Amino acid sequence: MSIVRRHISPPGLFSTEGLSFTHVVTSSPGTTVYISGQTAWDPDRQIVGGADLRLQAEQALKNLSTALDAAGASPADVVFVRVYVVDYRREHAAVLSPMLAAFFAGAPLPASTWVGVQSLAVPDFLIEIEAIAVIAS
Repeated sequence: MSIVRRHISPPGLFSTEGLSFTHVVTSSPGTTVYISGQTAWDPDRQIVGGADLRLQAEQALKNLSTALDAAGASPADVVFVRVYVVDYRREHAAVLSPMLAAFFAGAPLPASTWVGVQSLAVPDFLIEIEAIAVIAS
């Protein structure tokens, strides 16, 4: 059984070109994979990147890739991501958008939501990324 995904950019909504997401993604049939928010922790619970958002995001995406792999999925299977950024500012998009585009390179971009937050579970976390993927049953 193969997964059928539709990536839809409705004409009544703004263009997402260059923004690293798609407005609407449908997927059927298959197994849904929910991945908890991934942060800059390494396997020893040490924060990678210190106060550098780019370095923390690299580790969070590395962890997301590891989690996807454990479920038998890849970035191409992701249909939705939610990105939490501490004290989000517009200039953070210039850092994060290219990283997300590279992470999903070669695949249609998932739907996404970015949320600026005051803090995350650990005070030194700057970013957390959660995902939903759909894989063949």
